[in-house]
This record gives sequence, structure tokens and C-alpha cells, in this order.
Amino acid sequence: MTPKYLLRTGLPLSLLAAVTLLSACGGSPETPTEEGEGHEAAEEEFERGPHRGRMLRDGDFAVEVTIFEDGVEPEFHVYAYRGGKPVAPSQVKLSVELKRLGGRVDRFGFAPQGDYLKGNGAVREPHSFDVKVTASEGGRSHSWAYASYEGRTTISADAARAGGVKVEKAGPADLAEMVDVSGRIEITPEGKAEVRARLPGVVTWMRGELGQKVSRGQVLARVESQHSLITYPVTTPIGGVIIEKNSNIGGVTGDTPLFVVADPNKLHAEFFIYPRDAERVRAGQRVEVRSLSGDTRLQAEVEAIVPTADLVSQTLMAHVHLPESANQSFRAGMGVEGSFAVGEQAAPLAVRTGAIQRFRDFEVVFARVGNTYEVRMLKIGRRTPEWTEVLGGLEPGTEYVAEGAFLIRADIEKSGASHDH
Repeated sequence: MTPKYLLRTGLPLSLLAAVTLLSACGGSPETPTEEGEGHEAAEEEFERGPHRGRMLRDGDFAVEVTIFEDGVEPEFHVYAYRGGKPVAPSQVKLSVELKRLGGRVDRFGFAPQGDYLKGNGAVREPHSFDVKVTASEGGRSHSWAYASYEGRTTISADAARAGGVKVEKAGPADLAEMVDVSGRIEITPEGKAEVRARLPGVVTWMRGELGQKVSRGQVLARVESQHSLITYPVTTPIGGVIIEKNSNIGGVTGDTPLFVVADPNKLHAEFFIYPRDAERVRAGQRVEVRSLSGDTRLQAEVEAIVPTADLVSQTLMAHVHLPESANQSFRAGMGVEGSFAVGEQAAPLAVRTGAIQRFRDFEVVFARVGNTYEVRMLKIGRRTPEWTEVLGGLEPGTEYVAEGAFLIRADIEKSGASHDH
């Protein structure tokens, strides 16, 4: 039958060359440090056996180490040989130790199964570790050690800092249930004022122009009353910018305001809430307001819900207060998107959603130990724009890359990190 045995092994990274170290019984293999230091030797190809596994030799005795994962959790399958011929698994005692980044050690015992020795547990992801293999047969003892890394790289603290890499510790978080809606930026009602003549008459003097900045109480025009023929000043009740000009010198005042002045610092967002979400959106809820491009984001709060619905669309209007600093990125009339936090649930373990990257067929974050970064394959639960619940693959308290993770992934990918089958 055609064997389906899979071997995983890490190849050198651009900043971390994994050195394959094989030593016979009594040897003293060079063991890498936890931070991945000392892996700068050139790539070494290892000998492959009949099942495409890694061959470890000591004299005329050898073992072939494979990881089998065809329809099962990854597990060790090891084949023994003497003089190039298979040795019955029942005649060999075997153990394997895997030392992972951070110091954790996984130990495996083996039992005969068919023509191979089967490990007594799953080899959890990532398959990146320093390996120690010990075997005994016919009264003889053998041992080997080698490094097998994947999804790992080393970057100096200065280089990481310059690249914008920031880390956080994985821990509990409150996951908000979000409702996404569209809206627009508008001047608040108290941020806009009409400048009107108090008495009907003729405009004899005018200084206000569109786009002009004005101060509260500033005289913008003079009007001659048609009754008393007395000229009186027309002032603006608020400071801001003239956004409408509806008359000129010689014009007759009437129902139309001479000017409209708006304060560009007094902004709010108006969001259109559809009936299916109307019962869940409330004043006081947290909202992420973002530009249509997604480049600008800020946190705000629902100020009020207008209780009457639009006759055509049947939407309600939610007013979201914006800080004065919003005028640096937003302008009245701009379209925006908003994510309303309509509920929250606690997650025992979560990571920043923006930290998650793709690696092979997994969603991962990059754990940091010292200056070394390595993938952690995640089992994902609930997800929000800010947080993602982690159900497995990451230990609480692990430092992971919260910002700049794409730089770590790019460095690993360009260095040719492999997952060799």
C-alpha cells in the first residue's frame, strides 16, 4: 500500500537558521537557547527514510521519525532498522522529548502497533521544537538530538520597535455584540445659527463672505430700517464659519437669513437605525465611528435616539456625540459607518482581532519569548472588531504581537519557513 506518513520539519528563517543536530550515543549536541540564539548556521538537509521521515543513525542501528496526521490528530510513528532491515517494534523501547519555545517539555512514550512504534499522545501545533530521541534494543542504548522549527523567527528589540511591533498579554476580555449601520456627519443643532435682521429694511453694508471665520458678536452687516430709517448692526450669535450667504448690499431683508454660521468643532454623527435593530440600540451605548475608507476611527457614545421614524425608510435616527478633535478628520456631510455595542459577554481568554494572521491553513497569533517570535495556531470562538475569543492553542498570560503582526508573518514567509510533508 502507498504510505501516507507525513513529516513536519522547520527550515531556516531569514533571522533564525534552524540547525539540524544529529549525534550518536554519548554525543553532546549543541542545544539552542529558548530565544532561538545560535541558529545562524547554514541549512542542513537531513536523510529521509522509506516513509519520507527523518533518519537518525547510530552505527548500523537507525530509527525513522515521522508525524502521521491522515484523519487523526498528529502523532508520532517511528520505524526501527538494523543493517538496513526492519526491526520488530516489540524489540525496541523508545521515548521522545520536545522542548518548546518558552521552556515547556512534551514527553512521549511508545508502544508497538503493526510495523511501527506509535506515540502515546497528539503532537500539538506548532510543530516547532528541539527534539531528543532515546532508544534501546538488544541491550544497546542510543540517543539523538535535533532542532525542528516552523513559523519562528528572531528579531532584535530595536528592529521590532522600529517596525512598530507591540505586544500584549493574552487574557480575559469583554466581547461586545456589535450592530453595523451607516450614517453621516452633521453640525449639531447648537453648533449652527442663522444671522437675521431684526427689522425689515435695506442692507447698506456687508462684510461677511462664504468660508470666513467669525467671532460671536461680530458685525457682519448693517441694515437701514424701512420704518425709522435708522441703520442698525447685524451680529452673529455664535462664532464659527459662514456656510451660507443669502444677500448683498442693496438687498431687502425678509424671511431668509442673511447668513448661516456653523461651528466646525460641534459635530455629531447621525445614524439610520432600521426596525430590526431599533429595540437594541440605546442612548449611552459605545460606538466606533469610522470613515468609509476605514482609515479614521474613534470611540464615541450614543447621545439620543429620535423617537419618530422616517416615513419612507422607516428608520430611526441615532445621534452620536463626537469630541471636538473629530473635526481634524471629519467634515459635515461626510458618510461614515458605525459599530454599536448593543451587548457584552465575558471571554476567559481573548486576543486583539487585528493581531490574527493567516499561516498555512490556520488563524494564528505570534507569541514572543525574548527576541523570538513563533506562531500559535488558534481555536477561535466569538469574534468582534476589537476582540476574538480563544478556545485553544494559546496559554493565558502569553505575550503575543498585538500590533505589527503582519511584519512578523512577512519575515517568516520570505525566509522560506516550511511544513515539510
